[in-house]
Amino acid sequence: MSKFPNLLWLRSFEAVGRHGGFTAAGEELGLTQAAISTHIRSLEAELGYVLFERSTRKVSLTEIGKAYLPAVRQAFDDLSLSTEGFFGGRGKETVTIRAPISTATLILSPEIPALLRQEPGLSIRLVSAIWAENLLESNIDIDIRLGHGRWPGCHADPLGMDHILPVASRDLCRSITAPEDLADCQKIHILGFEDHWARYFKDLGIASTSARGEITVDTTLAAIEIAASGGGVALILERVARRLADQERLAIALNHCIPLGQDHFLIEHWDTRPPRMAVERVRTWLQALFA
Repeated sequence: MSKFPNLLWLRSFEAVGRHGGFTAAGEELGLTQAAISTHIRSLEAELGYVLFERSTRKVSLTEIGKAYLPAVRQAFDDLSLSTEGFFGGRGKETVTIRAPISTATLILSPEIPALLRQEPGLSIRLVSAIWAENLLESNIDIDIRLGHGRWPGCHADPLGMDHILPVASRDLCRSITAPEDLADCQKIHILGFEDHWARYFKDLGIASTSARGEITVDTTLAAIEIAASGGGVALILERVARRLADQERLAIALNHCIPLGQDHFLIEHWDTRPPRMAVERVRTWLQALFA
């Protein structure tokens, strides 16, 4: 950028243009009239144009000042909206939740609107693996992880045992009337859960006889989309499967569940900060949601 004026000068310019005087602008910005006047003179010198016509009783915008003011005002409005969008609005308690991307998308996101209706003074920031690496631990109020509950440097509080069951497109499910039919279907595997299908068929007491090619993806989200398009059968969380079946996006291929083998945990980092009431309310909501 070849030329960008001092932001303090621009802020003073916008305030004077809006209020029509140095005194009122100074009161809004917490500055003296002399400081505002200095900012305006510095801005005019930087730009090489007179922005205000001054008289003993008032100041008024010149023609170039009138043309410039809307652009400056829009820039500050855009900055304010972006800041609020990324970091939360003033006057609300903001709680930041970090969770695995599939958990954030499939479990938390559909329920957050109901939470905010119950807690109108609350603001939620939900971040997943995409954004979490850019956050310091101190920026995260609630950390949800999926695993076996053993992470160094923190305490893991289980949210409840999850179960999985198979889902597929409605058309494919019409051809699955027995466990043996399922065994011959194309399987969709999810990285990190490669043992799911073997454990599932072992629990059914049958062997998988499919000679068809299998698909492996790295998120439950991808597995759901492939299954919905008729590409095979996926093992996903029961709570998610039943909601998607109710929405007719997928169908349950076999109404038989087994434990996930990993569970969701609330992580407590070793932190000396006193807990906030808003955070505790959201933790209680999460415990009820996963129970």
